[in-house]
Amino acid sequence: MAEVIIETVVCSPAQGREARLLRMLNARQEFKRQKSGCLAAWYAKSSDGESLLLVQSVFTSRQNWIDISNAIVETLDSRDGGLESCLLGPPLVGVFTADSADLQLIDG
Repeated sequence: MAEVIIETVVCSPAQGREARLLRMLNARQEFKRQKSGCLAAWYAKSSDGESLLLVQSVFTSRQNWIDISNAIVETLDSRDGGLESCLLGPPLVGVFTADSADLQLIDG
């Protein structure tokens, strides 16, 4: 069975920057979804009203994760300056390996 790479980011928007951060996250997740090698990409707001975001993406390989991440830096970050200016502090980032058979990816 194939292994996939799951990128997980937990972050908070800086005060007054939430709308901009959400637009930027939406653009990045859409960018990922359009690339071969990305199986899924989404973000979610905290359900308890806290200013906390979960950003996740699933890639077919570590190399695809690296290539797509580099493409975001070259394409989107170079245009808008990147996410850092919209974040309250450093994000918590984790990259995990999972068996693709254990994932049930929902379309749409």
